[in-house]
Amino acid sequence: MAYRKTPAVRDRLDAAREHLIERATAVVADVGWANASVTTVAAAAGMSVGSVYQHFASKGALAVEVFRRASGREVGVVGEVLAHGTGDPVERLALGVGVFARRALENRGLAYALLAAPAEPAVGRERLEFRRRYRALFAAVVREGVAAGLLPAQDADVTAAALTGAIGEVLVDPLADHGEGSADRLVAELVAMSLRCAGAPPVAASPDPEGPS
Repeated sequence: MAYRKTPAVRDRLDAAREHLIERATAVVADVGWANASVTTVAAAAGMSVGSVYQHFASKGALAVEVFRRASGREVGVVGEVLAHGTGDPVERLALGVGVFARRALENRGLAYALLAAPAEPAVGRERLEFRRRYRALFAAVVREGVAAGLLPAQDADVTAAALTGAIGEVLVDPLADHGEGSADRLVAELVAMSLRCAGAPPVAASPDPEGPS
């Protein structure tokens, strides 16, 4: 007769898996993908290496899950602002870019890992999907702005791709340096650049009151 896990056992395993993902995320934010070995992650989680492999077949599988969880949270926050935030489409575009940049600058290690840090191919594939999701969000709000007569006629997909690439490129060096820098000035410049890219006049962006997850 095949062994079936009881609900209590499943709950313990699920809790251990969640704890492992949480600690692995912290390790990646601290030392990057390349140095987040299974041994290092296991030590941070208070587990044996064997226990890690009970939850994930490989380091790559764990890394993909860490990326999906962390990137999903960020896309969700920015998507909520762009789609349902206060103001017209141009104001929401400005606010969304500001939220994206400020959250990244408040958790630089993790943001650099999501955007640009060297990683194995499986994470690289997830990173492409991450960018596609942002492009779709930006394209939707740009289309809305064009339809409302607030933005000039344009190919929203092209503008969204330009915004996604430019925002990431501007943030890479500040994130890699892990320094404090002038976050307010950088966020303001990114917002102004994004509005110029979309053909809108500049407006002030509000900071994210909650900070990064």
